[in-house]
Amino acid sequence: MLASTPSADVSINTDQNRFELRLNGDLVGIVGFYEVEAPVKRGRTHVVSFMHTVVTEDFGHQGLAAILVRRSLDSARSYGWKVKPVCTYVQRFVAANPDYADLVVPL
Repeated sequence: MLASTPSADVSINTDQNRFELRLNGDLVGIVGFYEVEAPVKRGRTHVVSFMHTVVTEDFGHQGLAAILVRRSLDSARSYGWKVKPVCTYVQRFVAANPDYADLVVPL
């Protein structure tokens, strides 16, 4: 299965604090996140740490991690979140894709 197929879906699972990548309904990857700062007071930004990116071994080396991270960052942007990229894969992805630099806060 190619990563570009329409059956590659990324959604948020707030109960598990993760974004999930599913292919044909099967869970094959996650980006785990941890809430660092919630927007409790006026002017505070919702900040989450992207802790780790995992794609099951059977689906490795197909570009799925990049799709998962890209869509997770796109979702974070749509929610108005800022991201601390603790995961080294997310750090490398953001460095290679500067259009996401506006989402990143220092570690």
